[in-house]
Amino acid sequence: MAYLGKGLKSISTANITVDKMTGNGSATTMGISLGNQIGGSVNDIDVYISGVHQRPGTDYTLSGSTITFTTAPANGWPVVAISKGDSIKDDIIDSSVTTESIKDNAVTDAKITSVASSKLSGALPALDGSALTGIVAYTKSANDPTISTNPSGGTGTIWVNKTSGEMYVCTDATAGENVWTNVGAGTGDVKPWGFPGTISGYVAGGAAPSASNVIDKFSIASNANATNVGDLTVARDSIGGTGASSDTHGYAMGGNAPSTTNHIDKYSFSSDGNATDVGDLTTTKGSQSGQSSSTHGYSSGGISPGGPLNVIDKFSFTSDGNSSDIGNLTSGRYALAGQNSETYGYCSGGAAGPVNIIDKFSFSSDGDATDHGDLITATSNSAGQSSSTHGYVSSGIGPINVIQKFSFVDGNSTADVGNITVTRHLVSGHSSETHGYSAGGHTGANSNVIDKFSFSSDSDAADVGDLTVARYSAAGTQH
Repeated sequence: MAYLGKGLKSISTANITVDKMTGNGSATTMGISLGNQIGGSVNDIDVYISGVHQRPGTDYTLSGSTITFTTAPANGWPVVAISKGDSIKDDIIDSSVTTESIKDNAVTDAKITSVASSKLSGALPALDGSALTGIVAYTKSANDPTISTNPSGGTGTIWVNKTSGEMYVCTDATAGENVWTNVGAGTGDVKPWGFPGTISGYVAGGAAPSASNVIDKFSIASNANATNVGDLTVARDSIGGTGASSDTHGYAMGGNAPSTTNHIDKYSFSSDGNATDVGDLTTTKGSQSGQSSSTHGYSSGGISPGGPLNVIDKFSFTSDGNSSDIGNLTSGRYALAGQNSETYGYCSGGAAGPVNIIDKFSFSSDGDATDHGDLITATSNSAGQSSSTHGYVSSGIGPINVIQKFSFVDGNSTADVGNITVTRHLVSGHSSETHGYSAGGHTGANSNVIDKFSFSSDSDAADVGDLTVARYSAAGTQH
């Protein structure tokens, strides 16, 4: 038959004690020897007066180790109290507590102080992520993040593109200019447009008056004269006022040496030294404009022995090699200025006129350029500069000293915003995050002037330094 009561394995010691006294007609209390071991229940005490069993809770009560009688035993009557007390084991026997033995909601957070990792095995159940702490933010989306994707979790936030399987970690949480680094086997980080320089400008090649191979470097962190830091592979001029700039290298394309070439020269920004020939343009040409996306360099327009060109050449920054023809300008021309937004390349003015055309072509998809707008003054042999929102055309044929500015959003919003210090043309152009630079040039004599003008306020340029060799028709880049 079933047993009801305490489990036998839970009792360490069973105790029974007999206490006696003789009534005197007035005493109503009696001490017992087991005391607190009986657990405080009056039902654990059997009391007999003159052999008659008394009713617990009615004829007597229990408080601690003292029995109190409702009526004092008569004088001379024997009183016997039999106490039953168990010593309970502190430890619960393994597997002795079943689910049914635990009251619903009895196990609260206060009862769980910690859980050893060794006690966790197998798959965890689904959890509400909003209740978890100590975990960096995580986002799943059908698209990649952008530089304007401002993560609430800051640096360390994880982003997963559930369409492509690419995964990114935010490594720089600067509002509007976040950097998302591709992790795992993926490629292609998401980071702000890297064209504007923060450290140095470079002037490569040019005519002084014969073709030069000099690579000059000047600071854009502080105003100073340039220093000679290396040589191009071939001395040449008519390279174009703007070269191409990656995060790590400058590029000088084409030019006359003295005959027209198709060289793509590459020189390091991190260590001064000579350039190396890393590929060829699709055709020999000079006086083209240069543009730069985050991954590719572009050489647009120019002139070959056969005349003005409308070709847009594109070459990779990540692997050395030849360029490919990926589209055409709206018209063939040379001696044009190059500019860059984050997503488009621009070609302004040019000779075949000169003209006032501003062409625009996409970095994200290969194709022909479209007419973006017009300059106020038609010009050629100008320098091109780029802020994050506007393109600039400084100096030009005439020669002139005008600085023209146009919006990357609306090409017809063009304005004359200032003048360079010396009227000249065939100038190289450079861009920092805050200023435009025009270096060298020609106006009856070669110039060594490095001019600087502000992007934040329309104003005239200031002379901030000199090139090592006065020359013109050089390629400008920046780091």
